[in-house]
Amino acid sequence: MVKRKEEEKFLDVDAAMQGTLVFSDPVNLRINGKFEGHLKTQGNLIVGENASISADIVGETIVISGLVKGNIKSSRLLSITSTATVYGDVETPKFSIEEGAFFNGKCKMQEERFSVSELSHYLSVETSKIIEWVNAGKIPARKEGSNLSFDKKEVELWVEENR
Repeated sequence: MVKRKEEEKFLDVDAAMQGTLVFSDPVNLRINGKFEGHLKTQGNLIVGENASISADIVGETIVISGLVKGNIKSSRLLSITSTATVYGDVETPKFSIEEGAFFNGKCKMQEERFSVSELSHYLSVETSKIIEWVNAGKIPARKEGSNLSFDKKEVELWVEENR
């Protein structure tokens, strides 16, 4: 029964589309058709075996099983399955590529980082509380321009130490 509920949460697209597609809220998106343009998602993106994508992709967790021509930036995980063909550079903290997949591009591994709002969601506290902790020097943070960022491993260690 649980499996059926998970399947119902997917937005399954089997169509030809062109343009800019942006999901500001988390969604489970599966593309099985053709897409050209720019794609930005929150949540999970699955590019099906029959999909043909010509787009730069920005997302959280991305699984590629079809054809993608474009750069891919994942904030959590990028997985390229054995049936995938990828032409483009990738940037991700976690990367898996199955035997048989084709990948032609550069890969840049990055640390898993949180913004203030992402950390707020991750810790289930108000953003004002996080800012308070940062100003008091209670939580490890980095200033990147005018923004704060938080290393996931450092945050997890901080949580363990402050239980």
